Amino acid sequence: MATVVELITYPVKGCAGTSVDSTHLTPAGLAHDRSFMVVSVDGVYRTQRRDPRLALVRPTVSADGSRLTLASAQPESGHGALHLDVTTSAPRRDVDLFGATYRGIDQGDEAAAWLTDLLGTPSRLVRVPPEHDRKTDGLTPGTSGYADSSAVHVLSRASLAHLHTRMAQRGAPPLAMDRFRPNIVIDSLPEGCQGEDWGAEPHAEDRIRRATIGAAELGYTKLAVRCAVTLVDQKAGARGGPEPLRTLAGYRRFSAGGVVFGAKFAVVRPGKLSVGDEVAVEAWGDAET
Repeated sequence: MATVVELITYPVKGCAGTSVDSTHLTPAGLAHDRSFMVVSVDGVYRTQRRDPRLALVRPTVSADGSRLTLASAQPESGHGALHLDVTTSAPRRDVDLFGATYRGIDQGDEAAAWLTDLLGTPSRLVRVPPEHDRKTDGLTPGTSGYADSSAVHVLSRASLAHLHTRMAQRGAPPLAMDRFRPNIVIDSLPEGCQGEDWGAEPHAEDRIRRATIGAAELGYTKLAVRCAVTLVDQKAGARGGPEPLRTLAGYRRFSAGGVVFGAKFAVVRPGKLSVGDEVAVEAWGDAET
């Protein structure tokens, strides 16, 4: 076994995450995860791939999802916090996510003006409608909000530590876990606990096929193919150097293309998750790499 050491939800796709001690895992992932998305005026999704300043947006959402606050990581720049009453009754509009068309509920001109000013490009904010019925691909079928694909991204501290060892051999400094934007971070069993300590094995998450965490159950969908978002310094909202992609390319190339780090999961059974929960693996498989 291993344990959950961090839970992070990302209310607005591409923006900063919020760490929580406990949350409810819904069919679409951690509560409110990627339930909002910044789009162009034409409805095309924005991510840190092209708009790294999204990382400077610090969103928080009320437990019931009725209130959203957008704050800037650089308040000295003059961007004060914006508090919004979330609407689910406004007219729907088409939005584009990686070429697929979904529906979104525009959250109004005030949110649009705030994001446009901070990002420096005309933008709107949309919310997933209650009737959203997206099907995600991979080994285990599921759904998600505006996530890239599957609902839950799992990454272990052991995998990050192994990457840091390889980066150090190149003379590169370590990177924060937030470069990889996981939802669930796992680690070894606490000292004194009994059980098989697979949490100390790098990339063990690649081999999990079914796991129970707290009251919830996850099913493996695919490996997480990494992109240019990992190059963005999440504190500065700007691209850094070539790491970690340069080092990952040396040992984590995926046979289907790209480099991989972490694994994606669908929600098989919703339920409460908490930091400290044990990750009980019900089924293992061979790593796809």
